[in-house]
Amino acid sequence: MISPELLEAFTGIVGADNVLTDEESRSNYGHDETERLLYLPWVVLKPETTDQISQIMRLCNTHTIPVTPRGGGTGLSGGALPNLGGVLLSTERLNKILSIDERNLQVTTEPGVITEVLQSAVKEKNLFYPPDPSSKGSCFIGGNIAENSGGPKAVKYGVVKDYVLNLEVVLPSGEVIWTGSNVLKNSTGYNLTQLMVGSEGTLGIVTKIVLKLIPLPKYDLLMLAPFASVEKASEAVSAIFRAGFTPSALELVEINALKIVSEMVDSHSLPVSDDIEAHLIIEVDGNNMDVLMQEMEEISVLLADFDAGEIFFAEDAQQKEELWKLRRRVAEAVKMQGYTIEEDTVVPRAELPKLIKGVKALGKQHDFKVVCYGHSGDGNLHIRINKEGQPNSFENPEMTAVLEDLFKLVHKLGGTISGEHGIGLIQKKYMPIVFNDAQLNLMRGIKKAFDPNNILNAGKIFDL
Repeated sequence: MISPELLEAFTGIVGADNVLTDEESRSNYGHDETERLLYLPWVVLKPETTDQISQIMRLCNTHTIPVTPRGGGTGLSGGALPNLGGVLLSTERLNKILSIDERNLQVTTEPGVITEVLQSAVKEKNLFYPPDPSSKGSCFIGGNIAENSGGPKAVKYGVVKDYVLNLEVVLPSGEVIWTGSNVLKNSTGYNLTQLMVGSEGTLGIVTKIVLKLIPLPKYDLLMLAPFASVEKASEAVSAIFRAGFTPSALELVEINALKIVSEMVDSHSLPVSDDIEAHLIIEVDGNNMDVLMQEMEEISVLLADFDAGEIFFAEDAQQKEELWKLRRRVAEAVKMQGYTIEEDTVVPRAELPKLIKGVKALGKQHDFKVVCYGHSGDGNLHIRINKEGQPNSFENPEMTAVLEDLFKLVHKLGGTISGEHGIGLIQKKYMPIVFNDAQLNLMRGIKKAFDPNNILNAGKIFDL
């Protein structure tokens, strides 16, 4: 569906090796980690510079060709799926860390840098970039910007939006702008930087990123607390904060999820028994080990009020790494066991017990199995559903009914339908549950202002 003349023009921009039209390549770029969905783009382009992306967008805008930007392909809401065909624009070659400013605690990077690579690079300078999604070993920092990613450390340090100072962006017209300034405070006009963060590639393509950094904490301690009741575990979460503690991570994992992932990574060193329903993974960090030890002891005493079992303390870096490895691979493990989409619900922290209880009731009502895990410290609970004979939720009437009830429950509890994964393609039908027409029309108006021809990641978040 791309004319020979346009293919020749794209080749002139990025080179023949970076224009892919064979079916295998298009298939490789036609899916992400969102269920079992595949959409073939007409062509895959792999630019290396801002100017190349600008030229591509000018051509596509002139010919009204759909463009889907793609990072590492680890998304869970279909944001990088080329559902309209067109051009799949991969940012994988924009993969350089451009500078680390130790004086101002900033890093400037291209979007195709893997998140963990960026974290490791600044760590060598004794600096810290906290957002750490579970896929940090393969996701791109540009994709994290697009989805406003979080991760376990968001509970103490915040999410991606809290670290973005300035962005270079190619607009759908091909124009190139910077959204802000490399300063910590900025009250100059509309905040285009924060508008771009979390916009899921629908408003522009980020080509350079300036991030704030903080000093790297010297120490951290980690423990695993078992609970006979998942509701008690979730009640303990709110109690920890009410008692004055701010863990650097506070994760909840149901026992069936932990059993599945323990077998997958061949780890049996952690206490897993049938009388336990859930575990809390609790981490504290800082620069004074004595203070951290005291915090852990006091948290342990507090947990006893919620019927916590024997607490497992990670004694060294290897045990810490093993524990985090188990947590980070939960989603992959339960997906392999037949659980479909990972729902990314978020509610006020104190409402977690009601959410978990409600999810279990919905499971009985709709006849599905469910596992819950996630960032309980900030109320962001991931829910995996396993319904017999239903491999996907997208465009599945039976699963749609389940998810509508789930999201209505979340909204009733004061929450919303995504905390860090985004809306993308597969969640957009549920947006009216949490937004009214006035809100959605404002969003559509913003999209039209940036992209009047509706070519950039069209059909994501909402339809025009």
